[in-house]
Amino acid sequence: MKKTALLVVDVQNLLVEHCYQGQQIVERIKRVIAEARERELPVIYVQHHEAEELVFGSPGWEIPASIKPEETDPVVHKTAPDSFYETGLHDKLQSMSIEKLIVVGFQTDYCVDTTCRSAISLNYDVTLVSDCHSTVDSPALKAADIIAHHNTTLHGFGTPQHTIRGKDSASVWEA
Repeated sequence: MKKTALLVVDVQNLLVEHCYQGQQIVERIKRVIAEARERELPVIYVQHHEAEELVFGSPGWEIPASIKPEETDPVVHKTAPDSFYETGLHDKLQSMSIEKLIVVGFQTDYCVDTTCRSAISLNYDVTLVSDCHSTVDSPALKAADIIAHHNTTLHGFGTPQHTIRGKDSASVWEA
């Protein structure tokens, strides 16, 4: 079995507050984190920061208390949608011999999508937990439609060697 890590992307108070079903998503993510810990898988957190809304150290920037990282969990800070861009995440994963990522977080159409696609380009297999990511309404689409669209388009996306698979939180641990 490939060595796996859980990647928790941008689950931060401001995004939880504004994204579609944010608190419900966090509750499901909390269960996925607990299961990852039971399986002794690494849990890696990614935090986005920017000058306007997600100001480093502000209450909105913080990770919700219910899923706070443990002291030994790596936390990666980023300023772009791609969790791998200038963050050292790839090097961290390589040093841990990680080959597969389970991805949860916010926002579906920005950081989650970009991170999943980038991971494929870096030769990781990816499982996107289909009921553990969210976003906000856009001018063209409701958040639920954006989530459904990304679950559909990302499932099966990849290279001949590596793909993204979508699974819900109830089946994410099944082979």
